[in-house]
Amino acid sequence: MRPLKAVGLLSLSPVVQSSSCRVSPFFTQRDFQNHCVPFSTSTLPESLSYRIAASFSAKGRRFNPKHDLFSFDPQNQPSFNHGTTRRRPNSGQDSFFVTGIGNSTNVAFGVADGVGGWIDSGIDSAHFSHGLCESMAAEAQSTDLSKKKRLYAGELLQKGYDKVIADKSVTGGGTTACIAIAGSDGNLEVANLGDSGFIQLRPNAIHYSSNPQTHAFNTPYQLSIIPPRILARSRIFGGGPLHDYPRDSSITNHQVRHGDVLVFATDGVWDNLSSTDILKIVSRYMTGFGAWRTSKDGLSASDELNILTQAGGIAKEHENTIQALLAVAIASEAKMASQDTKLDGPFAKEVHKFYPHEDYRGGKVDDICVIVAVVV
Repeated sequence: MRPLKAVGLLSLSPVVQSSSCRVSPFFTQRDFQNHCVPFSTSTLPESLSYRIAASFSAKGRRFNPKHDLFSFDPQNQPSFNHGTTRRRPNSGQDSFFVTGIGNSTNVAFGVADGVGGWIDSGIDSAHFSHGLCESMAAEAQSTDLSKKKRLYAGELLQKGYDKVIADKSVTGGGTTACIAIAGSDGNLEVANLGDSGFIQLRPNAIHYSSNPQTHAFNTPYQLSIIPPRILARSRIFGGGPLHDYPRDSSITNHQVRHGDVLVFATDGVWDNLSSTDILKIVSRYMTGFGAWRTSKDGLSASDELNILTQAGGIAKEHENTIQALLAVAIASEAKMASQDTKLDGPFAKEVHKFYPHEDYRGGKVDDICVIVAVVV
């Protein structure tokens, strides 16, 4: 994985200036008239916090922004009970978690994408991906940082994996995972295994973009549980399911700052939207609502970001924070792109690259899950 050169967007998403707030040409004045926050010169907090929301949509189901949305509240951390089918979010074989780490202000979050190919063996990988997220959330919540200095992303992935392996109700399957440990000191550690991934955005720039881990085209690294019957079959006929481990994940460390936007997503997003597509969506909202402002030094984060990321900071009933708006916007755009049969997305372009004679067009229908964390 390597950082990408910053990608400019001013030419892609121009913004009109006004004396009270800035209005993006993608919105009408009415969309913003109740959201302009008076400029404040208050000092920034000494430590950083992460304002987080997630949005998701299962393959073959209608996307409902009202219900397919989760907003993280560090003071009230409900569990989705991913291990119980009836209590799972409407994300299909994709899953996610967001939780505080012990009693600290640090947070852990991430996405997991159950590998659909296991269905050919009669196994639903949703049990694996949702179980993994449930286990990692529980592990992070129970971590006592007074007894250990920190929790590492690779360590959390390993402990979550060990718990799923020990769970006799999960008989098989596979999943990718991209998880983060985000500290109030601005340190972000990410463990990424497979073709889920993340980007770190700053005003008008892609600061970092992860690279997928694949064995071959459309064959991502994956954690897996292989049932004995499938192992026996592979010994007779050869081949067999892929089996990677948490130690195979790519571990990267990053420094975040006020105004950064982190986007973690499964391949249902990345196969249909490029990093530049997501930068355009994020910039549209961040500039439109005054979270990123233009000054003599260029585009930068504003102090109003603290208000816009609090419940009610945006005058809407459900997506009432900037992070919720961003998560819903990305999930919605990915959903529409996946169902487009004419406009080629990133997956279609990869198909043409590896199989130039294939007549694959449009998007790629899949489960979709995205987490957006705005750094304040």
